[in-house]
Amino acid sequence: MKIAVVGAGAIGGYLGALLANAGEDVTFIARGANLAAIRAHGMRVTLEDGKVVTGKGKAVEKMSEAGPQDVVLLTVKAHQVAAVAADLKHLCHDTTSIVTMQNGIPWWYFQRHGGEF
Repeated sequence: MKIAVVGAGAIGGYLGALLANAGEDVTFIARGANLAAIRAHGMRVTLEDGKVVTGKGKAVEKMSEAGPQDVVLLTVKAHQVAAVAADLKHLCHDTTSIVTMQNGIPWWYFQRHGGEF
């Protein structure tokens, strides 16, 4: 199974590293220093028990470089989705599943909820 991680930060890095370490075919979509580090050392995650897991996978900057995937883990922050949405087509074939896992609650989320906070 081919799995792409779009947004190889906290959520995507964790999942991608564990999946790659387990033998899955993982491609990390990343930028800048994060991309360079993944290419040089793989995606390293320190687990709760202190064990370090390294997932070796392909790392690219553009989704068009990754090719079609079976599963896409969309793990960018909520406010970054619009910027990457149009390029997701490069990762898809007829049966690709896209799994969204986002963090990053926008500043206005609790604006009208009332209460102390």
